[in-house]
Amino acid sequence: MLVSFLRVLILYPIVIFGIRLMGKRQLGELQPTELVVTILISNIATLPLEDQNLPLLMGIVPMLLLICFEVLLSWGVLKNRKLRHLLAGSPQIIIRGGRLDQQVMRALRFSLDDLMTALRGSGVFDITEVQLAVVETNGNVSVYQKAPARAATCADLQLRPESSDPPEVLIADGSISREGMRAAGWDPARLNGILRQKQLSAADIFLLTADRKGLRCLIKKEAAV
Repeated sequence: MLVSFLRVLILYPIVIFGIRLMGKRQLGELQPTELVVTILISNIATLPLEDQNLPLLMGIVPMLLLICFEVLLSWGVLKNRKLRHLLAGSPQIIIRGGRLDQQVMRALRFSLDDLMTALRGSGVFDITEVQLAVVETNGNVSVYQKAPARAATCADLQLRPESSDPPEVLIADGSISREGMRAAGWDPARLNGILRQKQLSAADIFLLTADRKGLRCLIKKEAAV
């Protein structure tokens, strides 16, 4: 039991390191090569855990080799467009000019149920509202709606509001975020002044957001039941 515990403590951070090295992606956003490497790493990691007679290096070395191979391959894909198209494919347009391309759908083995599910995921429930739909290399569908179906923008309404960065989280569950304060242009003196004005401490606050102009949201902690 102790051996299994120690092997988990060693293999777990290696697997996490490998996944982090490949980038912050959700499972549905993985490219084919990344998905294959992820599956292989997970399978290899289980071998030394299931069979205590296998040396731990028989799991660690192949995983590190796969991680190095994926990093090198990613660099090659970044530099070489032909290699990128060979490994990841290229986006395919299934709706162009409001017209559904059935041949492309058949080539991609993309069913109508798949298409409608993807459209609903983009907030579109009527296919006649779609001007352009593209199946990306990771399987996601990007949707561009026809002009009458798109939400009006400030430019459409001839408005010119001031552009500004979104609010940053300064305090989360009683903990002050130094990164958020730097992004919002706040310093400790300004934050402490606001807290004194509200007669609160950081530990009393569940969420505090602000931008360069001032506070945007302040939610106090609720008493535990």
